[in-house]
Amino acid sequence: MQVPLGVPLALLTGSVAVAAECTVDVFTEILKSHPNATVNFVEAVSQNGSFGQGAIDIPFPSNATGLPALCAVSINVKSSENSSYNFGLFLPDTTWNERFMTTGNGGFGGGINWPDMGVLSQYGFATMSTDTGHSSGVDDGSWGLNAPESLIDWAHRAMHGSIVLAKEVINAYYATSEGIKYAYYAGCSTGGRQGLKEIQLYPDSFDGISVGAPAWWTVHLAANTLQLGLSNLPESAPEHIDSSIFPAIVAEIEKQCDPQDGLVDGIISDPYGCNFNYEALLCTPDSDPATCLTPAQLTTVYKFYNPWVDVDQTYVFPAITLGTDPSFSLSSDITGLGPGLFQYWIYNDSNWDYTKFTYKDVQFADSINPGHATADNFDLSPFLERGGKILKYHGGADALIPTGSSVHFYKQVLQTLIPKGVNIDDFYRFFLIPGMNHCASSTLAPWYIASASQSINGLTHSVPGFEDAEHDIILSMMKWVEEGKAPDQLIATKFVNDTATLGIQSQRPLCPYPKQAKYVSGDPDESASWECRSLY
Repeated sequence: MQVPLGVPLALLTGSVAVAAECTVDVFTEILKSHPNATVNFVEAVSQNGSFGQGAIDIPFPSNATGLPALCAVSINVKSSENSSYNFGLFLPDTTWNERFMTTGNGGFGGGINWPDMGVLSQYGFATMSTDTGHSSGVDDGSWGLNAPESLIDWAHRAMHGSIVLAKEVINAYYATSEGIKYAYYAGCSTGGRQGLKEIQLYPDSFDGISVGAPAWWTVHLAANTLQLGLSNLPESAPEHIDSSIFPAIVAEIEKQCDPQDGLVDGIISDPYGCNFNYEALLCTPDSDPATCLTPAQLTTVYKFYNPWVDVDQTYVFPAITLGTDPSFSLSSDITGLGPGLFQYWIYNDSNWDYTKFTYKDVQFADSINPGHATADNFDLSPFLERGGKILKYHGGADALIPTGSSVHFYKQVLQTLIPKGVNIDDFYRFFLIPGMNHCASSTLAPWYIASASQSINGLTHSVPGFEDAEHDIILSMMKWVEEGKAPDQLIATKFVNDTATLGIQSQRPLCPYPKQAKYVSGDPDESASWECRSLY
């Protein structure tokens, strides 16, 4: 049964979930059989209240706001002799839908994701997030220096331990005979990796997961980030491209690739199907040198938009998609997400000279696989066999985690399971979101699907006026798991200035890969003017 937004399942089924008192004593009693777990704090939050931990929660300093009346709890778990992790819970007072929702983190950061927990609690879920054992900025990996146990926590141990204990706490807190009826997960980026890693190691943890732009290939993603940054340095090199030329590069790609979906609108729907003519970027005697490239500079662009293949034709990492802005990857200031992994997690040397980076460093890092974080077990049949469902999505203009990494993962799953006679569509559907950046946002394209890590000004959750499984990936996941109705499409929404009160600017269907939305006729801002078509 699909649960209407804001209506507790108890009111629909006749059962009544009675919450215990929101006090430290109650949770201390619940944890009495877990000597490694202690209560950090317990706080009752009133209707329309807010909650967060402020500056000490470095990646999530903003409060969750507009909350339903709930109990906010934080629990610490000792994971080894010299490591521990925390997790937070939002436990609705009277609106619990008898479902459990876990959300994830981003980058190298820890911290409890209270903001996403708050959004997801609006549906009635009891929500959980773990800090993975530390609090840091998303691009700061220094906490992992000579700390192998902390790396294991970040990689998978804190997530799984938090899930297991959170379920026990929730079942004890609510006086119901059946306890949690369904368990779900929603996360993006590192949060996407966490969801995939969990079902690979523990397929019984969740009934359904929604994962976006997963950072699943931990070592190779960091290596690719570093490699791309170094490809445009030093600034004195003939191959270096000044950032002032980046808009001209993107404009030429859009000129060639945009029309392929049947409509010229500034949105590239099929970057993989575009036969891009790179030489159109070359300067001629009459060209403005500020808007074109030399042959040496063109080699940098070619490397940027093509897969990284190295020694013995080894496939190292997929390419950035055509049309993605190079500003993040080719900036003169290399993000810590690249060298940080090698400095702090591989070589345990904060002074390691990343400018000397080569493919040998990747090979060495692979042999270590810090924390065993990489989620590369492509045999997802145990999750299928337990009835699990996967909804995955990735922005088509993602500069932080190349879209191709999700395509590569999907194809590896196909190559693993098709020979076993598995129909992938029975449990795993993957949606590309044309024009969307990392996890969220686009200046032109419809991108909002009410997923984790997505927010709209003036909006608490879901899609006003379209609070259904076709427009909301959380409701779509629930409908697939609980009613057996798989999504043949999702409809993405673009609000005017990404502000709910200003109304909807456009909507467009997202199609299960490899299908794509093609413009048919009518108002291009209406989803009915498009249809999903197979290109193969």
